[in-house]
Amino acid sequence: MREQKNVFQFIDKPLLWTYVVLTIIGWIAIYSAVYNSNYHNLWDIHQEYGKQMIWILSSWLIMMVLLSVNPRIYHQCGPLVYLVTMVLGLAVAFLGREINGARAWFDIGSFRLQPAEFMKLSTSLMVAFFFANRPIRMDHFGSQIMAGLWLVIPVALLLLQKDTGSALVYASFVLVYYREGLSVNYLIYGLIIALLSVLTLWLGMNTMWVVLPVILVLYVVLAADSRKAFFNGIKLTLPSMALVSGVGYAFEHILLAHQKQRILVLLGKVDDLRGAGYNVHQSLIAIGSGGFWGKGFLQGTQTKFDFVPEQSTDFIFCTIAEEYGFWGSAMLLALFGFLLYRIFAIAERQPGTFGRVFGYSVGCILFIHITINIGMTLGLLPVIGIPLPMISYGGSSLWSFTAMIAILLRLDSGRMLGIR
Repeated sequence: MREQKNVFQFIDKPLLWTYVVLTIIGWIAIYSAVYNSNYHNLWDIHQEYGKQMIWILSSWLIMMVLLSVNPRIYHQCGPLVYLVTMVLGLAVAFLGREINGARAWFDIGSFRLQPAEFMKLSTSLMVAFFFANRPIRMDHFGSQIMAGLWLVIPVALLLLQKDTGSALVYASFVLVYYREGLSVNYLIYGLIIALLSVLTLWLGMNTMWVVLPVILVLYVVLAADSRKAFFNGIKLTLPSMALVSGVGYAFEHILLAHQKQRILVLLGKVDDLRGAGYNVHQSLIAIGSGGFWGKGFLQGTQTKFDFVPEQSTDFIFCTIAEEYGFWGSAMLLALFGFLLYRIFAIAERQPGTFGRVFGYSVGCILFIHITINIGMTLGLLPVIGIPLPMISYGGSSLWSFTAMIAILLRLDSGRMLGIR
C-alpha cells in the first residue's frame, strides 16, 4: 500500500481546480447581480456576496475535512446519512419557512438551510451502498423495486414540501440505474411518457382522448395483420390514455396556480409578460443584449436595474451572459462540460461498485441541474427553481455539491492507496 503524504497527493487535480474556478466565477457573478455602490465591504454579510464568501470559504473547509476522512467510512455511512436527511426533510415540511409556495427552509439567524439539497447527497450514498452490499440484478423486477424505493421516499418528502423542482432532479438516477444494467426500454418509456405529457399539456386532455384512438385505428388499418395489430395497439393505447388522464388531472387539481401559469407560458398558450412570463422574458433580453463579447463587468443594464428577479439564484446565468456575452457563456458551459467529463471518467475507473455508482450519481445530478437551470433561463424549460451548481447564491446547494465532489475525490484517491 502506498503512503499518502497529504490530502491532495493522489486526488484528481483537474476536477478539484475546475470546482474551485466555478465557485470563484459564481461569487463574481453574485457580486455583479446584487452590486450596490453604497456598500464597498466585500465581507458585508448583509449583502448576498458577503454571505456567499462565507459559504465558499466554509465549503472549501468542508472539502479539506472530507478529503481527510478514511474512504472506508463513506462506504458504510450511507444508511445513517440517508435516515438523518430524510427526517430533516419530513421536519421541514411541517416546521420550515414557506417561500414562494414551498416549505423547504429552516431559518438559522440570517441564514437559511435547505435539507432538500443534502437529500441528494444522502440518496447518492444510499444508492451506492445498496448496489455495493448486495447482489443486484437490474433486469429483475424485485431489484428494480428496491432500487426505486430509495428514490420514492425523498421525492414524496419533496412533494410534501411543495418543492417540485427538486423532486424532478431524482429522475436523473434512471441514468445511474441504466449504467448498472437497467434495460434501455425504461429510457424509451420515459421519453414516451415525457412526450405524451407535453402533448397533453399543449393540446389538452380532451384532444388527446380523440387523437390516441385515431392513431390506433390508423395503425390497425395500415397493418398487415390487423388482428395482431389491434391487440398490440390496445396494449399501448390504454396505458397512454390513462397517462393522459393522470397528467390532465395533476395539471388541473394538483399543481399550484403559479406552476400552471409557468407551463402555459412555456408552451405559448398564454402571453403573460407582466406575470409568470416576466422572469423568462427579462432573462432573454439580458442574454440577447450581451451579444458576442458582453457589456463588461458591472455594465449589464438588466442586472444593474434589477429587471430580472432572482438574478443571483435561479437566473444567475443571464447575469454572466449579459456581462460576458456568448464567449463567456460558452466558457462557462465548457467548464461544466469538463467537470462532468472528469466526474464520469473518475466513476468509470473505480475498482468497486460503490465508487462507480456514487460517481455516476453525482455526475447525473449535476447534469440535470445544469440542463434545467440554463434551459429555463433560455425559455426552453419551465421555471422550477433549482440552482446552477457552484454559481447560484446559496449555502445549502454549495455545501451539498462540495460534499459530493469531495467524497468522490476521496474515493478516487483511496483507489491509489489500495483502499476499496
